[in-house]
Amino acid sequence: MADTRTLNIGLISVGWMGKVHTRAYTAVPQLYPELNIKTRLLQVADTSQERIQYAIDVLGYETGTTDYREVLANPDIDIVSICAPNFLHAEMGVAAAAAGKAFWIEKPAGRSEHETFEIASAAAQAKVTTAVGFNYRSAPAIEYARKIITEGQLGTITNVRGAFLADYSSEPNGALSWRFLRKLAGTGVLGDLMGHLADLTHYLVGPISEVNAITKTVYSERPKLPMGSATHFAVIEDGEMAPVENEDYAGLLVRFANGAVGMLESSRVAVGPRAEYSLEIYGTEGSLRWDFQRMNELQLALRQQGTALGYTTIYAGPDFGDFSRFQPGAGTAMGYDDLKVIEAYKFLKAYLGKENVHADISDALLANRVVSAAEKSVETRAWEPVEFVEGTSSAGSDFLHR
Repeated sequence: MADTRTLNIGLISVGWMGKVHTRAYTAVPQLYPELNIKTRLLQVADTSQERIQYAIDVLGYETGTTDYREVLANPDIDIVSICAPNFLHAEMGVAAAAAGKAFWIEKPAGRSEHETFEIASAAAQAKVTTAVGFNYRSAPAIEYARKIITEGQLGTITNVRGAFLADYSSEPNGALSWRFLRKLAGTGVLGDLMGHLADLTHYLVGPISEVNAITKTVYSERPKLPMGSATHFAVIEDGEMAPVENEDYAGLLVRFANGAVGMLESSRVAVGPRAEYSLEIYGTEGSLRWDFQRMNELQLALRQQGTALGYTTIYAGPDFGDFSRFQPGAGTAMGYDDLKVIEAYKFLKAYLGKENVHADISDALLANRVVSAAEKSVETRAWEPVEFVEGTSSAGSDFLHR
């Protein structure tokens, strides 16, 4: 057996997602021993000394700094996770590439198509491995759905319906965090949830080629929140109000490059759904349904001997993606953090030169181009094209080149 290789990890920003990334790095050597690696949590960066100390004392990082550039300049660091707010992604992603560091960046990679292109160009020039946090595609039920579609069990895909509906901003007195300001977040629910949904449809069906969109800002004002004083879940009564600068709801009609059509919508102010991230895919021989709130289930209907039957609920089990890495048998559920472990595994595997099957900066750029086309469509009230991005892991991404 070859000597175990140690990968030195750097983290930028110790928020919720930074903690999730850290747990994922720690879990990969245990759940995927064939990689023959150890992960060493070497250095963390954050603007808060309190969070830095937490990362050292609790998470296990060896050193910390308030300047993320020190992490990128550290010659011993191999891998960097970028978990800072959206408005810092482009600056940090380009800097990580320039420093020659492989990086795992959360979505949206940039606040705009332009910023994401800058990151992608810098990464390509530096020839560094990248990963982007499109975690829903790692759900074992989604991997099984992709297998079914790839094998042709659904026949020709005809139409798609997706809805990423959440209530995290449904409280009218929810604080005006950075997520509601264009300078800091870019788009609203388009970048936050629709980007995820676009990537999920790309992964299962193929690239979106054209969109026609509508958006709506349901709550035009929210109470101010000083930067860094609380999360975007904070509720402020009788606070000073200020304008919301991006959209709460988005609806898209879409055409795919392979001829399928669909309807996608996302909302951050829906009352009722907590994290109802659902996708339905219909074909000439069958269809399937999946909802993140029931992540370990897949509803499947297949035509049998010319007869169309209703849905059967299938529970994720050992033949679903990486399920067996986490649980011994169907019915024992996996959770959100497990998806990030799979994401980290695929990233590290690509970094080691073994296989490149994960979501990377090319996938982020394609999803961001869908968002950009949607924004343009809102202005023109017309169909807008989505330019394909080479190098994505989209299903049938070679369609345009056959």
